[in-house]
Amino acid sequence: MTTTAAPEQIKQILTHQVALLDGQPELAHELPPVMLWGPPGVGKSTLVRDVCHEQGIQFIDIRLSQREPVDLRGLPVPKDDHVDWLIAGEWPRDPESRGIILFDELTAADRSMQVAAYEMILDRRLGDLYSLPDKWLVVGAGNRSEDHAVSHTISSALANRFCHLELEPELETWCQWASRQGLHPDVIAFLRFRPECFFSMEGELERGWPSPRSWTRVAQSLINGASRLPEESLSLMVQGLVGQGAGTEFLAFRRQSSDLPDIEAMLLGRAEPRFPERADQRYAFATALPQYLWQGPKEQQPQRVDGFFRISEAMTSDFATLAMLDAMDGPNASSRERRAETLLGHRRFAQWSQQHGAVFSRHVNLNTDGYPA
Repeated sequence: MTTTAAPEQIKQILTHQVALLDGQPELAHELPPVMLWGPPGVGKSTLVRDVCHEQGIQFIDIRLSQREPVDLRGLPVPKDDHVDWLIAGEWPRDPESRGIILFDELTAADRSMQVAAYEMILDRRLGDLYSLPDKWLVVGAGNRSEDHAVSHTISSALANRFCHLELEPELETWCQWASRQGLHPDVIAFLRFRPECFFSMEGELERGWPSPRSWTRVAQSLINGASRLPEESLSLMVQGLVGQGAGTEFLAFRRQSSDLPDIEAMLLGRAEPRFPERADQRYAFATALPQYLWQGPKEQQPQRVDGFFRISEAMTSDFATLAMLDAMDGPNASSRERRAETLLGHRRFAQWSQQHGAVFSRHVNLNTDGYPA
């Protein structure tokens, strides 16, 4: 039985391990490699890639199911009366380099391929030919046998060396990530409205089915102009990614929530604040509001922030809190700090807090300075 962990918890563990190796590289042979378990499409490799991006370190993704043992062990080359070995150029050579090497699809690889990976995972080396630099963390990832994906058991010797963590799909964590990536707000709003559609392995898994990965591709497709397709073609595309049931619901949500009040005009004081009555439109409105808030010329920002608080007065506390938390988020730490300071330090925040503070306090921990911890 593996330990279930939220994406943010796994990121904390990986970041901690990376920091330890950076400060104490002599621990390289003592820190256990991490094995991430989870169904297809929950974002195991994306999570590891994001940690590397945030920490400014390298990332090497070894898809074991697509490799041959010679790719890892090296190619034997006869020379005179002996054999030299040529090892792959993808292995890091700089002894001071830092990064994570991910052995992805570990359980999809056959036993011969797993055996070829053992030495690197267990001992961080390939015989006498190569040793992994000390500041590199080793991570494995694979699907479980119950996930209806190709899955081979791993040996007890290999399993006993890993720290095993099972990744649990978490909607709000994905929504925060999707917002930071600039993915289409219609997808984020729909999944908040219908969280049951976020992840499901019920039904025909040989076709499209809803997962964090497939919804990401829907959102990316809309950003890249798929919404300009005729309605029937767009429907086919979305259903091909997330399945007929979830796809049909999403497209109906888009049609029904498309008639939103003019958020841009309200932010700039050109229209009276108005909050929709229907639940689907409320989710779409609250998700779109922070997107509009930080758009436009820099000189408009004070006016837009004033408008944000005026609009919030017309909203119910649950949706005002959702909009505030999204508005304080950003693509990086400095933007998140700047946005939180702008909003929580605004002259109208005290009035906002009187109206919505009880709900807001249940969703965020504040430090002694009054800013999100």
